[in-house]
Amino acid sequence: MDFMNSVLNWVVPPASLVILACSWPALCFINTCEWVYKSFFSEDMEDKVVIITGASSGIGEQIAYEYAKRRVNLVLIARREHRLRGISENARYIGAKRVLIMAADVVKEDDCRRFVDETINYFGRVDHLVNTASLGHTFYFEEVGDTSVFPHLLDINFWGNVYPTYVALPYLRQSNGRVIVNAAVESWLPLPRMSLYAAAKAALVNFYESLRFEVNDEIGITIASHGWIGSEMGRGKFMLEDGAEMQWKEEREVNGTGGPVEDYARMIVSGACRGHQYVKYPSWYDIFLLYRMFAPGILNWTFRMLLATNGSRRMSLVGTGRPVIEGSSPTRKLLTGPFTFSHPNPQQMQLQKLE
Repeated sequence: MDFMNSVLNWVVPPASLVILACSWPALCFINTCEWVYKSFFSEDMEDKVVIITGASSGIGEQIAYEYAKRRVNLVLIARREHRLRGISENARYIGAKRVLIMAADVVKEDDCRRFVDETINYFGRVDHLVNTASLGHTFYFEEVGDTSVFPHLLDINFWGNVYPTYVALPYLRQSNGRVIVNAAVESWLPLPRMSLYAAAKAALVNFYESLRFEVNDEIGITIASHGWIGSEMGRGKFMLEDGAEMQWKEEREVNGTGGPVEDYARMIVSGACRGHQYVKYPSWYDIFLLYRMFAPGILNWTFRMLLATNGSRRMSLVGTGRPVIEGSSPTRKLLTGPFTFSHPNPQQMQLQKLE
């Protein structure tokens, strides 16, 4: 067996490259034809039923508005029911036919089964399930003083997508529906201060890639990946146990600008309705895949230079069990619930209480 593996190590890589080079023109032609076809074809969503988890803000909220423009029936799920009320009114004004709102925790299977069952009882079907509940972090792994945050991060970013999918799958099969999942570029592009977030997103992507083969063409799966997005987490918003929304300050040296969440949401809904398997915002991140596969050393050196802090390492207290938030008790813990957070845009963190 060792001899066979040694032979395959020498034969398979160059043979695969030769085959890929020979088939590249045909693959480009097929992909172009598919792109042209899907540019003209788009699923008619009017009167169809769309469940959106993590819909109380950020990416989930904007996705709800994009679907509302297509005159769908919406089911909005989040823990913050008071936020959903205003969003449901906005969605109706934009064009949604009917809107249901339900408070639920997507990391609990019973909650997921409840909102899916209520959707079926009310509408009789589910056409699209959009999973956007996500929670990022910006702490170095070794800084963590309270490891109870670990399972919360993994639960929200992984099980918070798996449980709704598991419960809704039989109904999506009946309607030849689609699952849309909000992933992130960190699933394959490692960045500092996001180790657990990256691990959860990588697990999420691999789960849906495997599920794609299991459901064949009966259920579509769209995996959306994004870089920096200007959502709630990008503006430093977090939540305490009593539900008060605050902002925390994160001291980092990296400067940059995040893309508008509205553009990302528009791309997700448009791509899902056209049957795309992947939506990427922005797409230029893909170039780093080549470096990671063929020149990982160069990629590592580049990131070290770009993310260098001139020898100083400032500690982030977020997620370490030591929150520093204006007007809060030092003994309070951050509540890591399934909110529509994207990973942080690190240049706009201000310490202030939200009005």
